Amino acid sequence: MKILITGGAGFIGSNLAKRLVNDGHHVVVLDSLLRGNKIDKETFSKITFYKGDVRDRALVIEISKGVDLIFHFAAVLGVDIVADNPVETMDVEVIGTRNVVDASEINNVKKIMYASTSGIYSHSAIIKNALTEEILVDPRTSYAMAKRYNEIYLASHHEERGLNVVSVRFFNVYGPNQDNRMVVPRFFEQAIDNDPITVFGNGKQTRDFTYIDDTVESCIRLMNLEGCHIVNIANEAEWNINDLAEYIKQTTDSMSEISYIDAPKNRYDYEVERRVGSSAKLLKLTGYKPHTTLHEGLSKIYRYNYENQLQLK
Repeated sequence: MKILITGGAGFIGSNLAKRLVNDGHHVVVLDSLLRGNKIDKETFSKITFYKGDVRDRALVIEISKGVDLIFHFAAVLGVDIVADNPVETMDVEVIGTRNVVDASEINNVKKIMYASTSGIYSHSAIIKNALTEEILVDPRTSYAMAKRYNEIYLASHHEERGLNVVSVRFFNVYGPNQDNRMVVPRFFEQAIDNDPITVFGNGKQTRDFTYIDDTVESCIRLMNLEGCHIVNIANEAEWNINDLAEYIKQTTDSMSEISYIDAPKNRYDYEVERRVGSSAKLLKLTGYKPHTTLHEGLSKIYRYNYENQLQLK
């Protein structure tokens, strides 16, 4: 197929682009490159790349000609960046998604796969069981509200105009070559340098960390779905931030101390106490669910990102 990935030079998008190219698809990537380009050189030589903003309607329409499927992954990412830029965050989400939908209708694109977030569950996560797609969501941040709006917007286009849509709710995706806006690479950098590992709050808050290879495999398996679906991509394992810090210390043989600090006020709505997702629906639809344990994932990151560098020092 000919496949467009908006935000395809980012962490998840670049890994997806590599997999799609290796699977024999013709991949087109749109990215503003504001946060750099994570597509490896070999993959980059095999794709069609456009530097631009997903809010540029004419550009999105032009580059989606002849496309069979759009992975719409363009977004403003990073809690601090999102918290400080709520208007731009919502503009990129709302205007960008509208442009992708318009382009799909004009160019007869068969399907959109949209990158949503587990953040839309917010404080719903206090329930004892893993979060399912059927529970009432509770978005409280500009980012989460925009993601939920787009899920509804896309579902409406399915109902009224027959657009095939899959909105995937990612749960704390991590892996090699991720930048330090995210907690796992930030902890790794601090541990490697033997600097204090800075934890917001008491570190007892939990997350469901999902390895990048599992995330990409899940997306690939969801490509063939028709209709309208919202699907969690989660590892179904609950780890607290203290455990994450300790595992990274062990993995890197670090002398770092763990330093507890108050979260900035603008992060308040992002700091939920508990988050673990159910992948039962994903398993039912595709026969697959994420399986990489946190220990395995952290070891893979260490080997890929740091081991060779440390041996050269």
